[in-house]
Amino acid sequence: MLATLGLVLFTNELATIVFGRSPPFMDIPPMLRGSIELLPGLAYPTMRLAFIGAAAIVALALWFLLLRTPIGMLVRAGADDHEIVDALGVDVRRVFLLVFVLGALLCGFAASMSAPLLAVQIGMGERILITAFVVIVIGGVGSVRGALLGSFLVGMSDAYGRAWVPSLLAGFLPAQLADPLASSLISASAYILMALVLLFRPFGLLPARA
Repeated sequence: MLATLGLVLFTNELATIVFGRSPPFMDIPPMLRGSIELLPGLAYPTMRLAFIGAAAIVALALWFLLLRTPIGMLVRAGADDHEIVDALGVDVRRVFLLVFVLGALLCGFAASMSAPLLAVQIGMGERILITAFVVIVIGGVGSVRGALLGSFLVGMSDAYGRAWVPSLLAGFLPAQLADPLASSLISASAYILMALVLLFRPFGLLPARA
């Protein structure tokens, strides 16, 4: 992971030298503009609904690929014991290369989806890099179901924290203390959740089956 972070820093600086730091902005596609009324009085942006739908499709596709196809079987076996898989005549390096390519494609897809709402800029994925690591630890390393559950819990803890923590703290603390404390607790909510999970479930909530 440290080598990957070093590579991220290197590629960021290289992209800065080649393209500069001015971020290009993209408009939301016409078909995804506006909002949809989910319930009476509850309108939700169409673009964000598209995010949710795309994430669900990707999650189902990955689940099917890893658990219901021969390629997924090789990926899981190679991750558990690559020496045995290699001894059986499977080119594990090629399998892992395909996994890397798939991961890069999914990163590009995520960037293209988020580009209309977030400026396309160097290092735009670094903000979620640590969060993704927290999600994996909470759900269980190597578990697709765990990653789905972990992402749901992290997202809900952040959303409910932003909705409730400031008002709760404002009830018994002065504003000059409540506001920065609420901001700190919300920022640390994912890490607090991870610490609690590791305290009682060291291998995650839904660890990968052996």
